[in-house]
Amino acid sequence: MAATQLYPHTAPAPARRPLMIRDLPNGQRPRERLRDAGAPALSDAELLAILLRTGSAAESVVDLARRMLAHFGGLEGLARAGYADLHGLHGLGEAKAAQLQAAIELGRRLAALRGTERPKIRGPKDVADLLLPAMAFLDQEHFRVLVLNTRNEVLASPDVFVGSVNATTIRTAEVFREAVRQNATSIIAVHNHPSGDPEPSREDAAVTAELVAAGKALDIEVADHIVVARDGWVSLKERGLGFG
Repeated sequence: MAATQLYPHTAPAPARRPLMIRDLPNGQRPRERLRDAGAPALSDAELLAILLRTGSAAESVVDLARRMLAHFGGLEGLARAGYADLHGLHGLGEAKAAQLQAAIELGRRLAALRGTERPKIRGPKDVADLLLPAMAFLDQEHFRVLVLNTRNEVLASPDVFVGSVNATTIRTAEVFREAVRQNATSIIAVHNHPSGDPEPSREDAAVTAELVAAGKALDIEVADHIVVARDGWVSLKERGLGFG
């Protein structure tokens, strides 16, 4: 008589595939909701879910988007997150991290566009309106220069330095290079505070004083130095910091 099989063979359970948008109930699919109701009707999590496309075997893509927003503290925190921060979050692989970074950067660039005409600077608010959307949520300090013609129109806005802004690291020649090349009459220095607080530091004032002195030697006016951040912006010229 054949021996009784005490442990009958059973096939391993098939691996569960990641949950996709199409696995959600009809009324909860972000792509269809965007098509039918328009993008403004979607929540932040739903919009992110469209970019991410798939979740995991244990988590829908919308739940992944919600967890990601909670982890980074909303869209502001997500905008400040670097590639390594995104890739380090469970459920976000290289492709998803790259997709999110690309979307955020496109948003920054779109916010900085002002049509085909050159932006005209009439005061520090115009500078903030132009650059705050692109610079306020960066996770490092960026130092940019608005190069202006005699009509105060922006000819160029090069990013001349990335890192801690202080008098020992800012190279004066780099700050004025594009202005000299374009025979410009003035510049406006702009940098961001990743902390979110736009209050100028002593180093900011010292850098401004050095640039003002260098500009006089080059016959190029430093019209202002603006600090932008999540919580607003400050004009050092209005504060009398570094302008004598």
